[in-house]
Amino acid sequence: MKNIKKILAAVLAVAIVAVTFVACSGSKEETKSLTANEGVLVMATNATFPPYEYKDGDDFAGIDVEIAGKIAEKLGLKLEIQDVEFGSIIGGVQTGKFDMGMAGMTVTDERKQSVNFTNTYAKAKQVVIVKEGSAIKSLDDLKGDGSMKYGVQQDTTGDIYASDTAENGGYGEENVIRYKTGAEAIEALKADKVQAVIIDNEPAKSFVEANEGLTILDGAWVEEEYAIAISKDNEELLNKINTALEELTADGTIQQIIDKYIPAK
Repeated sequence: MKNIKKILAAVLAVAIVAVTFVACSGSKEETKSLTANEGVLVMATNATFPPYEYKDGDDFAGIDVEIAGKIAEKLGLKLEIQDVEFGSIIGGVQTGKFDMGMAGMTVTDERKQSVNFTNTYAKAKQVVIVKEGSAIKSLDDLKGDGSMKYGVQQDTTGDIYASDTAENGGYGEENVIRYKTGAEAIEALKADKVQAVIIDNEPAKSFVEANEGLTILDGAWVEEEYAIAISKDNEELLNKINTALEELTADGTIQQIIDKYIPAK
């Protein structure tokens, strides 16, 4: 009888431990952080891209910055912005260093191999900046025969498209000069190191306004859409940000932010 009691006691003890372990495991899973750092949403950006992201003194400002702030509020998280080189954003999101990449980023098939993208939140276009009085009067004057050099910000879609072959609408990698920032590409244009700069329309307008003697060619060189890059390992964050974007679009918040920085003409 005593042996039976000991056996029953041992079985009961094992059962209690098992139940406790399952309960603890379930609790831990339920409280798993949505982001790498609990309570914080880390956004990687490249703050040289007005009006989408730029520095205003020591603070960050711009369309992406304000939309990201609203997303963080929806998710009950504190937004932390890290200003990095544009080309390092996708890799940082892919490895989990950043929770999301938001930097006027266009969805491309190549980028989709490394990260997931949210729904589109803004539309944009690539344009071409030249010096006033340039022999380049229209988009039709652009050539990939070696007679022209094109300045781009490295790793942007302007870089990707311009570096492509003529068959795909590009000018050939040998005719493209890459710079770390759009501002550096503009300085190269002013110094006649390149004959044109290919960049997003809104930053282009800011650069032309700030630098005399430059103009934007008529028409869109390429039309594209912006979205937020999220790690393929974090479907939950992707879904929650998409929900937040839907709500911010439905209540007019995103359009209000865009209109604040890009007033209707």
